[in-house]
Amino acid sequence: MFSLKIDDELELALVQESFASHYSDIACSQKEYLSQWLAWPPHCQSEQDFRIFIQRSLHDYAEGKSMTCAVWYQDRLVGNTSFNSIDHDLQKVTIGYWLSQDEQGKGIMSRVVKKLISITFDELDMQKIEISAAEGNKPSRALCERLGFKLEGIISRNENLNGRIVDHAIYGLSRDQQPSANY
Repeated sequence: MFSLKIDDELELALVQESFASHYSDIACSQKEYLSQWLAWPPHCQSEQDFRIFIQRSLHDYAEGKSMTCAVWYQDRLVGNTSFNSIDHDLQKVTIGYWLSQDEQGKGIMSRVVKKLISITFDELDMQKIEISAAEGNKPSRALCERLGFKLEGIISRNENLNGRIVDHAIYGLSRDQQPSANY
């Protein structure tokens, strides 16, 4: 199993099928919370749903298109993060993430995204990172701003979140614009 230790509490692990039950437990117990800003929770509840997601993610990883990792905090799976896309032609990655409601406010996702910034620029040799968040998702937008991402614009009517159409705030961080304190 590929894993990357961030600090004494936090680790990223490339998704594997044995994680499906952990994902399912979170999705079932926090469906309403996760559905506020994610489209998949109403449609992905069973272990089998997550096995299919993991198989697809590993296929895309093998092709160099993306990388999806489980977020482990104090030896518990608490969320997910990914390079949703890795575009070698444009030298750009897009990052996505979600975190269990119970683990909010502990700096977990800030540390995770800082590590992804480091991987993007130092290991993948990319030039730009992009994060898209629903305009009303204040915690996700605050994370982007805290880490030095710049708001590049708002795309109207960009996603159907379970019957609710939302606009997206697009944040970018370029290699030459990043604050050195990020990592």
